[in-house]
Amino acid sequence: MEIVRNTLKKMSLLASALILAYSCSDDAETDDNIVLSQADLKTILEIDDITGGIDVALFELYNNGSSTAKTLSNECYSAQYSDTGYIATFNNCVLNGTENINGVLTVTYNMNSEQTSFSASYEDFYVGDIKINGTRSYVLNTNTDASSVSFEVTSDLSVEMADGSIISDEGNRSFTLTFGDSAESTTYSIAGTWTVVYEGNTYNVTVNSPLTSSVTCGYIADGDMTVSKNGLTVNVDFGDSTCDNVATVTYPNGIEEEITLKD
Repeated sequence: MEIVRNTLKKMSLLASALILAYSCSDDAETDDNIVLSQADLKTILEIDDITGGIDVALFELYNNGSSTAKTLSNECYSAQYSDTGYIATFNNCVLNGTENINGVLTVTYNMNSEQTSFSASYEDFYVGDIKINGTRSYVLNTNTDASSVSFEVTSDLSVEMADGSIISDEGNRSFTLTFGDSAESTTYSIAGTWTVVYEGNTYNVTVNSPLTSSVTCGYIADGDMTVSKNGLTVNVDFGDSTCDNVATVTYPNGIEEEITLKD
């Protein structure tokens, strides 16, 4: 448990990096012939952008539950603990650049696991004007020398956007933060398989090579994933570890298109 305590602050750095990497530009040109657009890529990665700060807060609250305290409170969130979990209340606050977070999450410990493992239940939970319902489960892993920390997330969420549109997200991600001698040599990686449904489109995502970058880079710099949109499968390649703001989409006919990430 001591290793968990020592890595929580480092995990918040990972969450911030992920949010930066997941952002896409809204002002790039689009082509009606492009099957996978910037908007599509943003939709595929939307859930983790929305919940990134909440994820870190839940781990911090879990860590507090290992002490003798039965309550925790700060200016952003509070928790009431029991033997089986805790109830977290978010008090109209901002985490990692999100919009104001409001609502109550019921968190249940996994008593049958030797690892740090718990599930959070969302019921009409708000991030700004975005409403979240469903569950998100977490497993935290650390290696013996504490040179890295990783956590696995299983999502089954429905997100109602401010315009009334619905994004559903179901599947598994794993996030790993590997510590270097400096921030520049500290890296993160993302892997997993998940499905997103939005505005009549179904996106099946499989990360083939972990999506990686330095935490000081604002973009995913390496790795690739396969995306099947309504049955048409394309490859999205984030590059060769160079910190740049482009990804390459390759279609079944061999045509390549570049998608510009956020400046």
